[in-house]
Amino acid sequence: MRVLVTGGTGFVGSHAAESLVRAGHAVRLLARSREKVERVSAVRGISLDDVVLGDMGDAAACRRALEGCDAVLHTAASFTIGPGATAQAENATGNRNVLGISAVMGLDPIVYTSSVAALFPPAGPVIRADDPVGELKSDYGRSKTEGERYARELQARGAPLAIVYPAGVYGPDDPGLGPGAKGLRDRLRYGWPLGGGGTCCIDVRDLAAICSRAMRPGQGPRRYMAGGHFLPWEDEADLCEEITGRKVRRIYASRGLLYAAGLVVDGLQRIFPSFDYPLTSEAARYVTDFVPCDSSQTLEDLGLTFRDTRETLTDAIRWLVASGHMDPAYAGHLGTTPRKDFRARDEKPGGESSQ
Repeated sequence: MRVLVTGGTGFVGSHAAESLVRAGHAVRLLARSREKVERVSAVRGISLDDVVLGDMGDAAACRRALEGCDAVLHTAASFTIGPGATAQAENATGNRNVLGISAVMGLDPIVYTSSVAALFPPAGPVIRADDPVGELKSDYGRSKTEGERYARELQARGAPLAIVYPAGVYGPDDPGLGPGAKGLRDRLRYGWPLGGGGTCCIDVRDLAAICSRAMRPGQGPRRYMAGGHFLPWEDEADLCEEITGRKVRRIYASRGLLYAAGLVVDGLQRIFPSFDYPLTSEAARYVTDFVPCDSSQTLEDLGLTFRDTRETLTDAIRWLVASGHMDPAYAGHLGTTPRKDFRARDEKPGGESSQ
């Protein structure tokens, strides 16, 4: 199939484009910069020559990009948390352009990477793909819940839309240094806030494989949880100590104190926009309230297994150092090991798993 990928120069989209190419699909990108496409092509080791220049906010550009395609993978999104965030309008417009036009044009399938944030706060002790849409009030939270409601409306009308719900996405080769990479870097630098909760860690290469294997026509509306492995924060700190050989800082605080600290950070960021500390009030909610995600049906339906979190975090930390995003001192002995080839190893031509 010819598949349009939006967000193909980003973290998830670039890995997913590689997975699609290696599965035998022809990939077209909707991108704002040909230079970024060339950089991603070089890093991922694939040829991405079919490019339509444009933005997901431009309906005409989206239609041009979708013409001649059989299917679409929509990964493009604005991710901003905290005061001054502007994600809501950008993501809502992008979803209506890409998903809505794809449905009208009859593409099958339409694969959309939503977010576990769209189902937040959790409705119970485990987050599932069919949970109700969440009620977050921040700009970013509303952007995800509004996009999720629109995607579910299209599903209810019968559109062959597969919604994928990634949790915390980690791994190597992030062209934009997104929230997963930043969060891991900052925990290694500043310490782990231990006041309950934890993180669901999915390797970006596993998420890419989910997106690739969801690219099956004739399946109708579907939902795939992509939660990876759940780690309480204490366990993640322990694991990072083991794989780096370096003692990490642990910050013990109640949920209330962490949230209060987040409000202080919000205030400082309003006064000093360049103040870049990760614990905003919204981030504090994710830190303290996250619960495991049930991805069992996804793995069964798509014939996949999640790689071990140790491998994911090891590769992510090595890449942070190799790319110059983190001082090697914070990576322990991983900071002295040579860069490795992080390209996908789980897909053979034709999409068969090598695991």
